[in-house]
Amino acid sequence: MKSMKEYFDSAEKKYMFVSKKVPVVMEKGKGSYLWDVDGNKYLDFIAGWAVTLLGHSHPAITKALITQGKRLINASPAFYNRPQVEFTELLLAKTCMDRVFFVSTGAEANEGAVKLARKYGALHKNGAYEVITAKDSFHGRTLAMMAATGKDHWKKLFEPVMQGFVHVPYNDIDAVRNAITDKTIAVMIEPVQGEAGVIPASKEYVEGLRKLCDEKGLLLIFDEVQTGYCRTGSLFAYEQYGIEPDIMSLAKGIGGGFPLGALLAKEKFCVFEAGDQGGTYTGQPLAMAVGIAILNEIIKKDLCGHVREMGDYLMGRLKELETKRLVKNVRGKGLLVAFDTVKKQGADVVSEAMKKGLLLNSPRPVSIRLMPPLTIKKKEIDEMIRIVESVL
Repeated sequence: MKSMKEYFDSAEKKYMFVSKKVPVVMEKGKGSYLWDVDGNKYLDFIAGWAVTLLGHSHPAITKALITQGKRLINASPAFYNRPQVEFTELLLAKTCMDRVFFVSTGAEANEGAVKLARKYGALHKNGAYEVITAKDSFHGRTLAMMAATGKDHWKKLFEPVMQGFVHVPYNDIDAVRNAITDKTIAVMIEPVQGEAGVIPASKEYVEGLRKLCDEKGLLLIFDEVQTGYCRTGSLFAYEQYGIEPDIMSLAKGIGGGFPLGALLAKEKFCVFEAGDQGGTYTGQPLAMAVGIAILNEIIKKDLCGHVREMGDYLMGRLKELETKRLVKNVRGKGLLVAFDTVKKQGADVVSEAMKKGLLLNSPRPVSIRLMPPLTIKKKEIDEMIRIVESVL
């Protein structure tokens, strides 16, 4: 077997560069831990960017893959398949939505949401097509979703940039109101901005958006790619605001590590015609079997209740570090949590923590984002706190 350095050097020479990688090559995972090819163990508080909600290599997912893999892997999108129908019924029963279209990624789901809104605008709003999104938002890396995303340094990438997106400050209802024109068809937000450093939407903001969209005849789109599936303590974050979006996107946790996303909408807005939307892997049986297994596990184990309990415990432990003036601005919902460092840069904290066997993420210069598996235990939170405190 190759050494870590040999594996890494080979990848650096042959794998297309898209980001700077840590010189580690992972090999296996179980629960809240990962191991690299040299056998080093890491407590994982990244969870594949809020993806492996049941932890690594969960038996329910493994069983679903093996069982369905023996039965049918792909039947072509020309046909429905049994797990697709079963997952559709199970998922819709847990949401406020009427229809779903399955994809492979969050960017696909968000792109589908914008296409659906624009089609509705073409049919019912005199061709309105603009979508208002928030500054510092993140919606994916397709050309359209990079245009939708509110990152300033993306504005000149891959020009010409797709038109039709207006960016306004987050949590500012007046900014949204002032941006609406006769070209506007929808407002799209993340209920918690993850890449911005875990910034929750206020209840007043979300309630105001719902009221404003109703008044103006606009669609309200919730990007729940990161917040969906118990991550914030409820099955979907919209439930905590007492409103219902018109369209919702899901991904990340819905597949627990297997590529899976979903576009969901109210019946009124399901205006696609034949050929408007599609994809080779949409609703393929293997992904559908995984989706069923994960949602059943969430329901059976009351994972949302566990997230609320562990989220409160995590926030309490972080507040202890805040009292010691090691961190500040502790924030978040459920197990999507962040804090700001006081004396060190976030990248340095991530690097030093990794040397001590802890995986963290720093989406902003002084911010650390925590998004562990939703099955995390108190003793693992304590282990994380001990390492973070030693680093800080």
